[in-house]
This record gives sequence, C-alpha cells and structure tokens, in this order.
Amino acid sequence: MPKKRTKQPEDDGPKAKTIYTIKLDEEQMDKLADYLEEGHKGPWFHYDVAYSLFAFKGEKVNVVGYQSGKLVVSGKKTEDFVRDILEAEITGDPRLGYDEVHNPEWFELHAGMDESGKGDLFGPLVTACVIADGDMVRQWMELGVADSKKLTDNSILKLEKEIRKTKGVVIKTAFARMPKYNDLYYKFDKNLNKLLAWYHSKSLIGALDERHAPWGLLDQFTKEKLVDAYVKDRKDFKLISRTKAESDPVVAAASIVARAVYVREMKRLSDEAGETLVKGASGKVKAQATKIFEEKGAEGLKGFAKMHFKTAYEAQGLEPPAKPSWYKY
Repeated sequence: MPKKRTKQPEDDGPKAKTIYTIKLDEEQMDKLADYLEEGHKGPWFHYDVAYSLFAFKGEKVNVVGYQSGKLVVSGKKTEDFVRDILEAEITGDPRLGYDEVHNPEWFELHAGMDESGKGDLFGPLVTACVIADGDMVRQWMELGVADSKKLTDNSILKLEKEIRKTKGVVIKTAFARMPKYNDLYYKFDKNLNKLLAWYHSKSLIGALDERHAPWGLLDQFTKEKLVDAYVKDRKDFKLISRTKAESDPVVAAASIVARAVYVREMKRLSDEAGETLVKGASGKVKAQATKIFEEKGAEGLKGFAKMHFKTAYEAQGLEPPAKPSWYKY
C-alpha cells in the first residue's frame, strides 16, 4: 500500500503587508476621497473614525485619511489598494516594495545616530547610536519605526522595546543627569554643539567597539565636523552628516532609543518634582521652573533644568547673557 504523501508547505515568498501608512498633501487627500466617493474599483462604504477626514471600507481593505494628513490602509488587500489605486491613480509614485531600490544604503550594515532633549529645558541631553543590517531594517520598517518626533511617548517606549530585543542589534546611549550635565556644559566652553559632539562620540565609539560598521549616518546639527575628530583614527569607518538623516531607518531607530531614555528620565524628574514636567521651553515650562526655583533655590533647579537656557535665567529673575556675535546655535 503506497504511503500517504504529506503536503509540503508552499513557499509563498515575503509576507504581504496588511497595513500601510503614508503622508499625503491636501490635494492628494481630496483626490483620493473623491475617487472612493465616486465608487471607482468599489463599492466603498463610509464608516466613522475619530479625527478622520474620511474612512471607507472596501472588500478586505479599510482606508482612513486623518486630519493630520496621514493615510492608513489596512486589511488583506492593502498591497492591492496601494499599487492599483493609491500609487496608480493618486500619487503616481510607485514606492511600495521599492525601498531597497530607491534607498539601497538603508539596508547596508551601518551606524545610525541621533539625540533627544536638546531643545528641552527639563531633562538630560541624550545621544544614541544603533548599528544594524538589512534584516533588522526590514523588521523595523514592518513595525513602523520612524523619526521619534512623529511618535507619541507610548509608541516610542513600545518601539524601543522591540528595537532592543532585535537579534544582533548594537545599541549604545550617552547622557548625564542634570547636575553633571550643567557642569559639563561649562567644561566644554559653554558650547552646546561641542558637548553634543562629545556625547555622540561616546555612544558611537562604544557601539563600534562592539561591532564594526563601515560607515555611520548622523543628523547634521552643525556645519563643523565636531564628531569626526573623535573617530579620525578609525580609517575603516566613514561618518556622514546630513540634514533629515532620520529618514534612514537606523537613524530613526536611534532617535527612538534616545527619546525613550529621555522620556524615562523625565518621568523620574517629574516624580521628584511632584508634577508632570512639560517638554520644550514654553511659558508653562518657565512657570514650572520658577516654582522649582522658589521652592528649592538655584541648586535645586540645577537638578532639573539646563541652566544655560534663557528660560532658566528668566525663571530665576535673572537677565539672560547676551549671545556672542558668532553665536550660531
């Protein structure tokens, strides 16, 4: 009697996307809404979604356009919708599945670097360096890794957890708590960019010591090559600085890690202050700093705030020092 053949699992190739997010301009959003409203390649049915401009259900696909300009496509037929309608009829830009064609460098082994807290009165300045390869990048892109400035704190903490548990990833961070930060600022000639460059060098060198990468990408914060000086002896490593580097997924991962560290430190400082400290340097931040100064004095404020900020001087009733004529940051 012949043996019963066991059915072998088919190799279906890469798993199809079931969610896709893209930013559209107002004209594109209106064009898509009209296209679906008119029933092209439908039928399409309205449904309610908070903060949306429109929301349609189709056959195995949902399409939601948000007031922020974000479009979210979800469901089993996500890829069909993106290719056949969104890219073909609305944007005219076929990008789905083409990231490795348009941006092959994203998938090379490299280091990504970013910082958090630079523009916030309260909380530390944090730098992060992530070294990753193509397999990690593909995994993170599926998770929705993006520049931390576009994400909520809760999303940042969840994504950081996923990034940190990625097999083979190297992550290094550098920061000092506030009293030490304020001392370091003066040791670096009251030059924030010099201090930031030193922080970046600490996280970068720590990561490279753990796993070599041929090149690294840093979001440009100054035209001076301040970080380069710290790695000039590494002849087999090239550091690239450019604006909008956070479009690179490894830099985006570094921005998430840096922001997550900052968020946790802000939680610790908020607990110590007895209220939720506000990010940034707004009038509300100034009011909180004034309250801390009145309760704890200048030394107490030093444990929470970057004392070189104009807002910190104003919170103490002091006149901020004039910026030198060469001041560029």
